[in-house]
Amino acid sequence: MKRNKITIIGAGNVGATAAHWALTRNLGDVVLLDVMEGIPQGKGLDLLQAGPVDGFSQRIVGSNDYRDTVNSDVVIITAGLARKPGMSRDDLLAKNVEIVKSCAEQAARYSPDSILIVVTNPIDAMVYTAFKVSGFPRQRVIGMAGVLDSARYRTFLAEALGVAPKDVNALVMGIHGDLMLPLVRLANVAGVPVADLLDAETIAAIVKRTQHGGAEIVNHLKTGSAFYTPGLAAVEMAEAVLTDAKRVLPCAAWLEGEFDISGCFLGVPVVLGHGGVERIVEFPLTAEEKASMAESEAAVRGQMAATGL
Repeated sequence: MKRNKITIIGAGNVGATAAHWALTRNLGDVVLLDVMEGIPQGKGLDLLQAGPVDGFSQRIVGSNDYRDTVNSDVVIITAGLARKPGMSRDDLLAKNVEIVKSCAEQAARYSPDSILIVVTNPIDAMVYTAFKVSGFPRQRVIGMAGVLDSARYRTFLAEALGVAPKDVNALVMGIHGDLMLPLVRLANVAGVPVADLLDAETIAAIVKRTQHGGAEIVNHLKTGSAFYTPGLAAVEMAEAVLTDAKRVLPCAAWLEGEFDISGCFLGVPVVLGHGGVERIVEFPLTAEEKASMAESEAAVRGQMAATGL
């Protein structure tokens, strides 16, 4: 039986962590690719040697050559510069668009049937870049954002409630940035609405903390940004694709009329399976939620224009 093959482009903190999560979940063989000689090879070898201890038998190879990525089932793009304190995700756009263009071109060349999962910030603009450059159908180009943002939202709600995070169901939509929309009315704990368990002031503080969750970590780290959860979030998406799990996960997807928005990537709940985005889970929004999504859309369109594509 053929093993799945996962390529992770970028051997920095996010890429190496994603490789780690992919191996521990036994998702398939991994190629860790980077332009820096020695970095992917060293990290790949280190991870390979964890196999006897952790019990996984999948292989990982570090490489600087895209030929080693040929016929990958999933390609996760993490390459790019990370945020520093005081930097917005938009500040990264000009620097990272050229990096992601190159990654997407090579991914499409060597793995023309793959699913692309883009992690590089600003995600909504970078997934658009990969979509335009690869020429792939919209179902096979996905941005990782909502899984991460929703994980933060769920964590903060669980802390406030004193419950297990896995029992908190909460959804974040829209742009991966300060204008993101953590939906309050749908957040619940084992079916019980969060609004019935927490006061409005506490919920508002959690929503704000979620919107600025990335900056909070950047301010602590000083020289980098989050990587443990972003790496795992990308791998959770990859796992849903590789196992045809039909998971409903919030991802940056290309909209063609869903939620009355067309022609841009925004975070929405999607069904992820073997074909990538198999469908977008659409539901009625309130007037306030529609206004918030419109703000996200306007910001993403500005980013799209800035890519020059």
